[in-house]
Amino acid sequence: MGNYVPLKYYFDRELALRLTELIHPFYLGFDQNAFIELVTKEVANKELKDRVEVFADALKQNLPSDYPQAIAILLKIIGPENKTEKGMFTNGYFLMPVAYFVEKYGLEYFDHSFHAMYEITKRHTAEYAIRPYLIADINSSMTYLQDWITDPNPHVRRLVSEGTRPRLPWAKKIPPLKNDLENNLSLLESLLHDTSPYVQKSVANHLNDLTKESPEQVLVWLDQLMKANHHVNRKIIKNGLRTLIKLEHEHALELLRKVE
Repeated sequence: MGNYVPLKYYFDRELALRLTELIHPFYLGFDQNAFIELVTKEVANKELKDRVEVFADALKQNLPSDYPQAIAILLKIIGPENKTEKGMFTNGYFLMPVAYFVEKYGLEYFDHSFHAMYEITKRHTAEYAIRPYLIADINSSMTYLQDWITDPNPHVRRLVSEGTRPRLPWAKKIPPLKNDLENNLSLLESLLHDTSPYVQKSVANHLNDLTKESPEQVLVWLDQLMKANHHVNRKIIKNGLRTLIKLEHEHALELLRKVE
């Protein structure tokens, strides 16, 4: 085994070179030297998130100032879709600055940005990029999310659950959507029997987050679905109620017995 190298060092001059080689054929006006120089100078002594932001800012400075034009160029370099449920992080790290570009600069362009996040998530993840959009305009965001619930791609369905988690790790906590847990539950309902283990894990984590906000509401909702013969995956329920089960919460234990 080689020595472990912290991820932050991935965002360095070498990646700047790689990105310029990818971008230049699609945008001949891209100042490769300026981009490489700026990134190399600015990433020194910075931690991971700040390094990713340096890349996003350098892209902003060197791509067309028109956001729709800039994002169209970036979407040409993102490579083939990840057809598996692994490697979204390990193979897609070079897309972190692209996702951050959308997160930081795209808020006035919901259509372009949601299209970009839809494509990025099939190769890497947009679970952090989507958060400011949820905060800025939850109604518009919900329109896209409702569409994505039935998407054939598990990465896209996972984004519906993962991106809206109230307590997503390494992300700013956000309250339940529109401060109403029902909105989260309505998104999760069809995903409770998703066939993808990758989506199932996210839905369980989202449910677990919600039990920390309002346990009774989640349990009553699950109870009602089960009474209505709504198909729920036992594994999701068990994993989603893990915090309550650990606390020996009576209603949660009773519910678990029902799905045994």
